[in-house]
Amino acid sequence: MSDARMLLVLTTLPDEAAATRIARDLVQRGLAACVSIGAPVRSIYRWQGAVEDALEVPLTIKTSVAAYDALVAALRAAHPYDLPEIIAVPVERGLDDYLTWVGEYTRPAAPSA
Repeated sequence: MSDARMLLVLTTLPDEAAATRIARDLVQRGLAACVSIGAPVRSIYRWQGAVEDALEVPLTIKTSVAAYDALVAALRAAHPYDLPEIIAVPVERGLDDYLTWVGEYTRPAAPSA
């Protein structure tokens, strides 16, 4: 098993344009190795005391544990929702070469001095 620790981060966006913009930004910044944009899903949820019904676009973000905090900060800054869904699921097992690839392409930038 690889020593690269990987996470799947799940979120939803209100439309494909926002999903694509955020996915590209996360990959370009090295905060995600890959972001899969899913087909629209219907979400029914409670928000501010009312039951809502909306179409949303799901993202599955492949990242490393090391990049997670920076990814969350970038996602919160770019996300149009007041309270975005950001759920991280640890990857217990996977193809070693794939896990290594995710680790290689998700290196958070060093802080500026």
